[in-house]
Amino acid sequence: MKNIVIVAIAIGVILMGLTYSYVGDIIGDDIVNIITILAALVILVLAIGVSLKYVNQMKNDTASGELADENWDGIGEYKNELPIGWALSFLGTMVWAAWYWTMGYPVWAYSQIGEWNEEVKAHKAEYEAQWADASQSDLKNMGKSVFLVQCAPCHGYTGDGLDGKAADLTQRMSKESILYTIQNGGHNFKSTYPGGMPANMATGESAEQIAEYVASGMQGAQPAGYAVCAGCHGPDGKGIPGVGPNIVAFDNATMAAILKDGKKGNIGTMPSFDGRLTPVQVKALTTYINSIQM
Repeated sequence: MKNIVIVAIAIGVILMGLTYSYVGDIIGDDIVNIITILAALVILVLAIGVSLKYVNQMKNDTASGELADENWDGIGEYKNELPIGWALSFLGTMVWAAWYWTMGYPVWAYSQIGEWNEEVKAHKAEYEAQWADASQSDLKNMGKSVFLVQCAPCHGYTGDGLDGKAADLTQRMSKESILYTIQNGGHNFKSTYPGGMPANMATGESAEQIAEYVASGMQGAQPAGYAVCAGCHGPDGKGIPGVGPNIVAFDNATMAAILKDGKKGNIGTMPSFDGRLTPVQVKALTTYINSIQM
């Protein structure tokens, strides 16, 4: 038995030594990493020791003890006690688990993921403060960078929607998109405009006139049917907070609502981008998209 213990410790130390030679620089003086390595060494030594012990028993020991009455196809089971090593390992694991969850590494205590989240949060706050008073030129350049990473894969490098595969951002809305919303209602921005928009607010020629008027940027004579829209979107179409979004241009509130809730339209569905962009980045993206409007 003494030889088995010595061999187990030797093999464990050799394997951990090889591991440390590769990851030693990463471990550093981080107490969590150090405890992890020590625990791995203990587990490794125990696993090797137990394995060698039972291999030795299988080679040299003979079965003995009182057979139980039950048997299966002539194969019986001895009434032997649990191996002391197995029993102690099991109990030790239960004790360790209770310690781990309540004192050693409880879910409400320090974690590397939590530390990373806090660092990201601090960086975002610093970023927001740094660019809070950014010029229009800076916002446009920042917005272009955000657009190329987050929006261009669907809307295209120039924002033209890749021939109908996504919304054409060079205009606020197309006539087809407006007609779709008039006919089907609008329930995209529940978190910002919870009331939504009922379907069939206008029909026939009236709907066509409203769609043409809004798609043109509300230029020219206002059709009489637009009165049903003004109650939520305002007489100038620039929206009413909490009631209806801006339908003339992309403003910060409209852009934030689109990114947070996603959008379903006549082409398809845009997923939510909630949490991906900071308020300054939303403002910058709005500035850039407005700059490519025709």
